[in-house]
Amino acid sequence: MHDTLSSLVERALTGNQRPLEFYLRENSRLSGARANLELANDVGYLLAASLARHPDTVRSLISHFVNGGQKNGTSNATSEFVTLCGIIASGACAAVEATWRADTFDLIYCHTSSPYWRVREGIAIAYQHLLTAVPEETAERLVSLAREGNYFQQCAAITAIAEAPMLYISDVLRTALHLQRIVLERLHDAPLSVRKGEDFRALRRTSGYTLSVITAAAPEQGFALMRECATWNDADIIWVLRENLKKKRLAKFVEDTRAVFSLLA
Repeated sequence: MHDTLSSLVERALTGNQRPLEFYLRENSRLSGARANLELANDVGYLLAASLARHPDTVRSLISHFVNGGQKNGTSNATSEFVTLCGIIASGACAAVEATWRADTFDLIYCHTSSPYWRVREGIAIAYQHLLTAVPEETAERLVSLAREGNYFQQCAAITAIAEAPMLYISDVLRTALHLQRIVLERLHDAPLSVRKGEDFRALRRTSGYTLSVITAAAPEQGFALMRECATWNDADIIWVLRENLKKKRLAKFVEDTRAVFSLLA
């Protein structure tokens, strides 16, 4: 973690937040393909470490980043990154400070329907911070989001839990399998009239890799789900299965992948 970032965070917490915001924008790596998530997480960890000394200022700074990045409904790549940093920081802080959790869950939820995929990426990481601290409560909220939310919200839910390190947390893998089934069934049940929408396509793209992450951690259950889905005769589900079967993380499961491919032929 660079001394420059630590210094800028300290300046922001003592009243001068503009240099930090400028630094985040300049080092966001946008408009490239991938945002600088390492930087976003470092900001979150630094703010979490400052909670004991500056609780009110940390909250104010996070609020400014979350709400200030997209004023008047407009957005660009670097402003999305500022919002992303604020959302991730809220999760990092709530992971270490229990009194923040209720408000943080509400804050994250308010942004789960964001049409901006980078913001949704930040939401997933914020949920991951909370999964490490309160896995049962966070998992319950993610399942609820998958069951009752819209397609963008389902993207956030499955992205958050389909991350290899998360699947080693007690009971999270079981929840991930359940949540992935919910998402696939929602995709399958979607009427044709909505399947060309960007929200549906976002969820389809997301499922195009999350299923393989979960299956690599639980191959017996994951491939069983794939084989079942292969019988649904649904073009979008078939696309999801083919995308996942191509992932290198499943390459060692030769017989299982061959069995699913044979059902898709």
